Amino acid sequence: MPERPKLKFVEKVPQLPPSIRPPKMQKRLNLMRGPEPVHNTLLHRQYGIMALSGGRLKYNHMEMLRLAIGRKMDVNRMFTVWRVDSPWQPVTRKGQGQRMGGGKGAIDHYVTPVKAGRIILELAGKCEFIEVKDFLEELAKKMPFKAMAVSQEILDKMKRKEEQNEKNNLNNYTMKYLIQNNMGVAIDGYHHMI
Repeated sequence: MPERPKLKFVEKVPQLPPSIRPPKMQKRLNLMRGPEPVHNTLLHRQYGIMALSGGRLKYNHMEMLRLAIGRKMDVNRMFTVWRVDSPWQPVTRKGQGQRMGGGKGAIDHYVTPVKAGRIILELAGKCEFIEVKDFLEELAKKMPFKAMAVSQEILDKMKRKEEQNEKNNLNNYTMKYLIQNNMGVAIDGYHHMI
């Protein structure tokens, strides 16, 4: 058990040295697209909230998670940890009622991009899934993208099903193969000839 069982406070704005002007950034949608390759397992092998699709977490969402979990969990038996960084990617927007042009807008807020399959936070300790499932699912519904409450068993089951589907797949042409070899166009052209 860590000495601070509750979720850490997240910074609303990343702290930069005083000499550096906060940089603006492009959307970089690749940070939200596709499956999460690394942070897709539970470190403590107990429970957590997993993103089912890509999206962006704002400071408000993270603060809402922190406060809600702090209220609901039993501090003596359980602890929670963040599995995502505090908001770091700047999102800009123009002030209301401005005409087109005039360059890129000022930084409005910061976000944390999340891919599908990413574990957002983990809850562990001396507890059963039944105890925490309800409020974790409630919080998952409040996320700005599809998310679900998961346990290690659920993740194992999903992994087994995925492996089984891959093993039983008789089709040699995977979607990845079709896209990489640009075969979508060839198949489409073939239908037009018939």
